[in-house]
Amino acid sequence: MILEAAMLTVKEGMEVDFEEAFSEASKIISRMNGYVSHELQKCIEVQGKYLLLVNWSDIKSHTVGFRQSAEYQEWKGLLHHFYDTFPTVEHFEQVRR
Repeated sequence: MILEAAMLTVKEGMEVDFEEAFSEASKIISRMNGYVSHELQKCIEVQGKYLLLVNWSDIKSHTVGFRQSAEYQEWKGLLHHFYDTFPTVEHFEQVRR
């Protein structure tokens, strides 16, 4: 499993609208092949800062399956205008002992 971590910075005063739009966007991502789960965390110390964590079965499910889909264009249309700067997105895998 792969964990996508995206640091999101939402424009000042748009947080409530962003959270409502994210609720709609959640329906899109949860239908994608390879999607496992996701959560959106709101920063306590910094207004407008969010952390999006998405579990995918494999990295290509995100980078190819989602990012190159029509659904991604819908996701982008719902959310990207809220961002103050484009999100930093990184992928992680669990360390096995």
